Amino acid sequence: MTDPEDRQQQAAVSRLLLYYLNAPIVEGCRLRGVLPTPGAVRIAIHAGDDEEGATFLYEIPHDTVAPYYIPGILRTVLAGTQLYGSSDISEAMGMTLIRLHPEQITPAPEPEQGQALTVLRALSDPGDNEYPFLIGFLMLGHNLMRLYVQRPDQPGIIGADIRLTGTSTALIASLPTLIHEEQYQQPAPDDPHCDLLADLTNW
Repeated sequence: MTDPEDRQQQAAVSRLLLYYLNAPIVEGCRLRGVLPTPGAVRIAIHAGDDEEGATFLYEIPHDTVAPYYIPGILRTVLAGTQLYGSSDISEAMGMTLIRLHPEQITPAPEPEQGQALTVLRALSDPGDNEYPFLIGFLMLGHNLMRLYVQRPDQPGIIGADIRLTGTSTALIASLPTLIHEEQYQQPAPDDPHCDLLADLTNW
């Protein structure tokens, strides 16, 4: 693997799929590995019981889809019956290799836990003193999550309620500004863990 873009894509897919070592992608299907190959990524998925199941390699070309969509593509493929041409099926490392065509697959939506993880990953590594420091979170149900944030240069903890469905990178990037705007703030008497509550569910 010599192409810098291939390396970046491969690394991004590997980071993105780490979560699925602890949680099945769909019921009965677990991640076993993320393997490099020229121009593509191969994702090893074990279907069925540990002893009686089988492991498949799903190959996805780097130039057809952004890493963010790969879990959804895998959920679609693994949750339903798929038809493959003979040229798309072979064998590698003792596993059945299936070459996918992502442009023909509609990614299944991310479950609530996956949406929460995406947000928390984006906020858990602050880049500078202006960014709010994530110090906790609480899943509230009904696709809502409360983030507990504190700026390193200011006292007090702010709880920010966000809706996971449709949460955009714009909201995450704007969080440092939004949590300090009075129109979103209110006292947080129902939550002793924060001083103010910022309601961003309709942002």
